[in-house]
Amino acid sequence: MMPIEIPIFMYHGHVDNVFAVAWSPDSASIASGSRDKTVSIWNALTGKVSCIYRGHSSYLLSVAWSPNGNYIASGDTSGVVQVWEANTGRNIVSYHGHKRFVRSISWSPDGSFIASGGDFGENTVQIWAALSGKLVYTHRQQYRIFGVAWSPDGKRIASGSFDGSVQTWEAMTGINVVGYRSLTSPIYATTWSPNGAYIASGGENNTIQVWEATSGESICMYKGHNNSVKALAWSPDSIYIASGSDDRSVQIWEAASGKSITAYRGHTSWVRTVAWSYDGQYIASASDETVHVWQPFSFTRHSNLFSTP
Repeated sequence: MMPIEIPIFMYHGHVDNVFAVAWSPDSASIASGSRDKTVSIWNALTGKVSCIYRGHSSYLLSVAWSPNGNYIASGDTSGVVQVWEANTGRNIVSYHGHKRFVRSISWSPDGSFIASGGDFGENTVQIWAALSGKLVYTHRQQYRIFGVAWSPDGKRIASGSFDGSVQTWEAMTGINVVGYRSLTSPIYATTWSPNGAYIASGGENNTIQVWEATSGESICMYKGHNNSVKALAWSPDSIYIASGSDDRSVQIWEAASGKSITAYRGHTSWVRTVAWSYDGQYIASASDETVHVWQPFSFTRHSNLFSTP
């Protein structure tokens, strides 16, 4: 039977559903964004809160930590993205380019720019200067953007949408758009492997597709979930993928083969967000108002959480 994981910590600081989590680059802290309109920053293993950001007036949908660890970008249901200092909560800029739901945010690897995706009547990916809010360009070729990911080398951007497509293009010009449509149902999560070689997307048909980022050649399709896939995270070595689903599980599997490695089944409701720490040791996943932190390769069994794949 497949091993099962148990949490080493649960964060209960929010009073409503948590839709986004992000690790700090040093893997010491987690930022969690909630429907309670706050972003909490807390120690990943103790839950000690260092900052609570209350600058949003609408529900939080997306959170992303800057590559240098100094800033956090957070997006909400009113279409506003705010960039603020991670250690103080001081607002740096508020970006108002979107009309509605900002479901995804991705920093450029050098921390200079942000790509943000708009959903629910918005239908754009917007690229803008992270600390000034100056718009660079707008990508309009997809319907309802659920996932945006900047390639690790900073050269391209990938976005997945409700129309079932994933597109990639040159990050700073918006040209040379390449489209993939291996899934025929809405895509809810899109992520680039840390080594830049692969793109993964998951969606409403319960599967995750992995393909080679340049050629579009299919590498693997994972079919381990029995409900929609809403969140994806690569391991730092680009070997494994964590996938969170409406079936209340987070599953770990090999990206090249689709082999199931382990699963976390401690959530009592749908999983909307999953993040892998930069040191590869931990995963944070959220369901309801609680964030769970656990070790993906501890292979510790627990009968209350275990179920066969």
